[in-house]
Amino acid sequence: MESVSYRCPNCDAGLEFNAEKQKITCEFCLSEFTKAELDQTDSAQRAEEKAKADAEFSEQMNEYQCPSCGAEVVADEHTAASYCYYCHNPIVPTGKVSGMMRPHKIIPFKFDKDGAKQRFFDLAKKKRFLPSDFLDEKNLDMISGIYYPFWVTDADARGNYHTRAHKVRTWQSGGYRYTETSDFAVDRSGNIHFEDIVSSALSTEDKKMLEGILPYPSDAHIDFDMPYLLGYTAKKRNIEREALSDEVRKRMQNYTQTLLRGTVNGYSSTDIGKTDMNLIRSTWSYTLLPLYILTYRRKSDKKGRVYTYAMNGYTGKLYGAYPVSAKRLLLHALGMFVVFGLLGFLIGGLFL
Repeated sequence: MESVSYRCPNCDAGLEFNAEKQKITCEFCLSEFTKAELDQTDSAQRAEEKAKADAEFSEQMNEYQCPSCGAEVVADEHTAASYCYYCHNPIVPTGKVSGMMRPHKIIPFKFDKDGAKQRFFDLAKKKRFLPSDFLDEKNLDMISGIYYPFWVTDADARGNYHTRAHKVRTWQSGGYRYTETSDFAVDRSGNIHFEDIVSSALSTEDKKMLEGILPYPSDAHIDFDMPYLLGYTAKKRNIEREALSDEVRKRMQNYTQTLLRGTVNGYSSTDIGKTDMNLIRSTWSYTLLPLYILTYRRKSDKKGRVYTYAMNGYTGKLYGAYPVSAKRLLLHALGMFVVFGLLGFLIGGLFL
């Protein structure tokens, strides 16, 4: 007998029948469906199509790992990953990647490698004390276009905010100064829609860098299709959405408090207050976002430090700290010393 698997239309998690509510519910995104509503979504057919798409993805994608630093990437069968973009050592294939890694959405690269090199050059050349070899063509050639994994969340919620507000009135009469303080119980509530809450699907070692190149335009997200990966590699995610649910909920709660508290006006002061947020429904999309990565290792640096730069492959926003050439900084300081010394000598001579 053929089995039928029902998945949540909003987040693709497993569904359960809730006897008390007499509805089919998703424990992950809190969505609820009647049997009729679920049948209309053709979830069984979608589950079969998803399984087929996952299998095709697994068949066409290879996994690579750097034996030196452990970095992992995946690439389609027509794009062989040749070197590690972190440490520049050769990387080797380790097998097929799981079909469960197939993304839901993707933002394609908006400019090519040459365009990324030019953007990086234009931004870096404005820095005055860069090492002379920093913008060497060999370094710029190591720039790599890589899709990084993110979880993108949309949600609807109901927020309630309660606080106490105070109005202070002062006046003078008969030589006395009076102060009157009135206290008010203030309640605010409303429905809130959250759009494109972006969370890194990688461990904390890359999180700061990845958050540094955000945001991406909401209208740039499109359904994933294999051809967009041609010529690029993709980072493999290591954080599942379940591990991020509390963090995302906290971010939504903080935003709800900020939004509702901002409607409390006309008072002398307000207390911090309390916020309750009830999540109505949420959708999670595993999304690949485009980045260019450039790693730079100074030959003269005895500590062997590596500088890593990330560029948003859609907007061109750059994240990373630039190295400083001690020689150039010293020459600049000496030059300024000579200039100010001459100025002091000339000015002093005018008063002799």
